Amino acid sequence: MRAQLLDGARPTALHDVVRRLTLLQIDPTAAIAPTADLVAWSRLGSSYSPADLEAALKNRTLIELRAMIRPSEDLVLYRAEMAEWPGRGPLRDWQVLRRDWVLANDMCRRDILDRLRSAGPLPSRDLPDKCLRPWASTGWTNNRNVTQMLELMASRGEVAVAGRKGRERLWDLASRVYPDDPVIPADEALRLRNERRLRALGLVRAQGPERPVDPPDVAEAGEPAVVQGVRGRWRVDPSQLGQPFSGRAALLSPFDQLIHDRKRTLELFEFDYQLEMYKPAAKRRWGYFALPILYEDRLVGKVDATADRRGGVLRVNAVHEDVPFSRAMTAAISGEIEDLARWLGLDLAS
Repeated sequence: MRAQLLDGARPTALHDVVRRLTLLQIDPTAAIAPTADLVAWSRLGSSYSPADLEAALKNRTLIELRAMIRPSEDLVLYRAEMAEWPGRGPLRDWQVLRRDWVLANDMCRRDILDRLRSAGPLPSRDLPDKCLRPWASTGWTNNRNVTQMLELMASRGEVAVAGRKGRERLWDLASRVYPDDPVIPADEALRLRNERRLRALGLVRAQGPERPVDPPDVAEAGEPAVVQGVRGRWRVDPSQLGQPFSGRAALLSPFDQLIHDRKRTLELFEFDYQLEMYKPAAKRRWGYFALPILYEDRLVGKVDATADRRGGVLRVNAVHEDVPFSRAMTAAISGEIEDLARWLGLDLAS
């Protein structure tokens, strides 16, 4: 909780929050508020305004990179890896697939670069689909060839998000967006990213599955740790050990880093949670976009709420108690729900 800035000592500045957490996840779902804003509010409270995030992205003290909002100074930790795309050494199957798909559609890639060079920044809808081989996926990216090409070109360091027009990303040549700072060698950059990720999470697995964005492990960063009753090797941030702790109540986004790894959440906190927005209503246990409830050092329940902006109310459909709430818990959690409504500019309805 302390590592995730969810203890009793609230931070006061958005950039400090993003620097410590290393990222804010971008997700357009706004049943209550966009994820990046909801995560920032859960740390900063009602002093946070979404306009602060918009301004930081506009002046590029924060940037969009790998589908996340990150401190601009962290860009140097990814540049060497971009230059080595799709990766060093033996490639994984997913790396080979991405490399071969880009090669098969090189004409489309070059056309995007030419159009951005002459007319950028541009939204993806202004870039024609000249891909010869469609992107095949079982998910929402299936046949979304231009957006997938832009994502992979961003991974290669060729293009970058230069800003937004509403919710739509504007793309440009990376050379126009990124500062010309010295590149940190790939091995050193990876070590620094692992150390920052461990500092942001406090306790992390030593090894985890490789994936295109941020891995769920930290290699040899920190010190080895054993979690009683939990299998596997763990790493702990030694700077977090032996310090006094004071907690508070907080409502978390379903994409919050504290609970985003559902297996880790269940192992460490015995907290069962799934995002149920993709389930039929009859099969939901907690609600469409239920917010996990933190109280001091425990995850204790979920709030099923919806922001009805047309009606001007925050509707609280249910508060699910995983453990019986004491009077103090009820008061603190109710206070957070009231603060959420105030921050959203909505009346509270239940």
